[in-house]
Amino acid sequence: MTWSEVFELLTGGLRETAWMVGVSALLTAVGGLLLGVLLVLTDKGRLRPVNVVLGAIVNVGRSLPFIILLVAVIPFTRAIVGTTIGTDAAIVPLTIGAIPFFARIVESALREVPPDVVAAATAMGATRRQIVGKVLLREALPGLVAGLTITVIALVGYSAMAGVVGGGGLGDLAIRYGYQRFETEVMIATVIALVVFVQLVQMVGDLLVRRLSHR
Repeated sequence: MTWSEVFELLTGGLRETAWMVGVSALLTAVGGLLLGVLLVLTDKGRLRPVNVVLGAIVNVGRSLPFIILLVAVIPFTRAIVGTTIGTDAAIVPLTIGAIPFFARIVESALREVPPDVVAAATAMGATRRQIVGKVLLREALPGLVAGLTITVIALVGYSAMAGVVGGGGLGDLAIRYGYQRFETEVMIATVIALVVFVQLVQMVGDLLVRRLSHR
């Protein structure tokens, strides 16, 4: 296989990986943020039983190895997307696996907001919605962005594992060509592409965190 053919395969695999990671990261950011906020808001008082249930669900989701989750949700994936093969199908288990992970990061970031800031907002008559939106989320924004960066990098690794069941992307490319066909140059190129991809994500995330921290 020539390097021009490797480059063509790599371009397609990188595009598929970017699509899978991008869409699942967006869905994870929304779902994980909502779940993390709920974990904080239900931690005390009459809603404590709700917190216990939500916490148990999150813990179960985090405890499952992704490769097992990938297979376990195949019926659900088929019901949602209509197929279990390809990049669109891979987005479903990617999102399900990442939401509990990011939710715990959100919960941790929100708990690090100084209680005095929340108390001051409460004393000024702020509603619960205002406290969440204008105090907790705003103060925890750098930590949330840092946590989302970690989650996106984890999604890159998950997407590579999705290649085991024909999920597409760089993982599928590495398995079909690098492993099954013993195309060493494809495997090397795939590893380099994944490393560069992760480094770019980390650089962008670090840049955003620094800017938000010095607002």
